[in-house]
Amino acid sequence: MFLPKYPDAPTPPAAHTHTPADPAPTRRSLPSISIDQKTVAAVLVGGVVLTALLAAVAVTAISVAVAAVVLRSLLRDQHRR
Repeated sequence: MFLPKYPDAPTPPAAHTHTPADPAPTRRSLPSISIDQKTVAAVLVGGVVLTALLAAVAVTAISVAVAAVVLRSLLRDQHRR
């Protein structure tokens, strides 16, 4: 009673018979951009420098946080005495 009833043979999907009135617009090709090796090298060096600076900032932030935790612990110990 609650089981689904499937058709014996699946019906094929309806064929799309619409033909467009206008032909498809042609795509214009993009202008070719010439990139020389100096530009690529400059971008790579800039990326390496920025990555190094970001890593230095992250290491500095972590070391400042650790120093703050250590100082807070030392100061808390002095207040207890």
